[in-house]
Amino acid sequence: MNILFLSDTHAQHRRLASLPRADMIIHGGDVSGRGAEGDVMDFIDWFCSLDCRYRIFIAGNHDFHLERTSASTIQRLLHGNAYYLCDSGIEIEGLKFWGSPISPFYHNWAFNRIRGQDIMRHWALIPDDTDVLITHGPPAGILDLTAGGVHAGCEDLLQTVRRIRPRYHLFGHIHEAYGKFSTHTATFINGSVLDFNHQPANRPVIIRLKK
Repeated sequence: MNILFLSDTHAQHRRLASLPRADMIIHGGDVSGRGAEGDVMDFIDWFCSLDCRYRIFIAGNHDFHLERTSASTIQRLLHGNAYYLCDSGIEIEGLKFWGSPISPFYHNWAFNRIRGQDIMRHWALIPDDTDVLITHGPPAGILDLTAGGVHAGCEDLLQTVRRIRPRYHLFGHIHEAYGKFSTHTATFINGSVLDFNHQPANRPVIIRLKK
C-alpha cells in the first residue's frame, strides 16, 4: 500500500500543488489556522474529495473546533472511506492504525496535556499491535528540534513508542523539524508541509507499506 503523509496545513490545504497518487492519505493534524469551524469544514470537504482509496486524519493543537466537537459527530460528516481518529484506531487491509491529537501542554492550545501522568493516560490507550502510529506531536529527541534550539517532543511518548514498536510513527507539529529518521525499531516521519513561517515549503511523504 502506498501512503501519502502530510501534516500542519493550517487552512492552506488548497494552496498545495497537485498531490502524488496514493492508496491512502494521512494528515497529522493542525488542519486549521486558529481552530475556526469554517476552516475545519473546508478541510473536510477538500480531504474527502481527494482521489485515493482511504483517508485518515487527526486533529492538532490549533484545531479548537475539533476539540469542542465529538469524534462521532466529525465522523458522520465524512464520506468515501474517510476516517477521523481521536485516541482511536482502525484496521484497513490488515494494517492497524492509531491516531491521537494530544501534545504536551504549551500556552493552553487545543488537545494539550501536562507531561507525566496526565499525558500518559492517552499514550496508554495505544494498542501494542499498532502498525502505524499517528500523533500530532513528536517523541522526545526525534525530529522535534525547534528554531529556538529546544527539543519539544514528549518523553512519555518516546517510551511508549519504544515499548509498542510500531512500524511507522507519523507526526508533525514542529514545522522546522520536517524529515525522516529510522531506527532498528521504527521509522519516524515529521510531515509538516509548512515551514516555520507557515509557508508551503515541504512535500508530502510517500510511504510504501507492505502488509
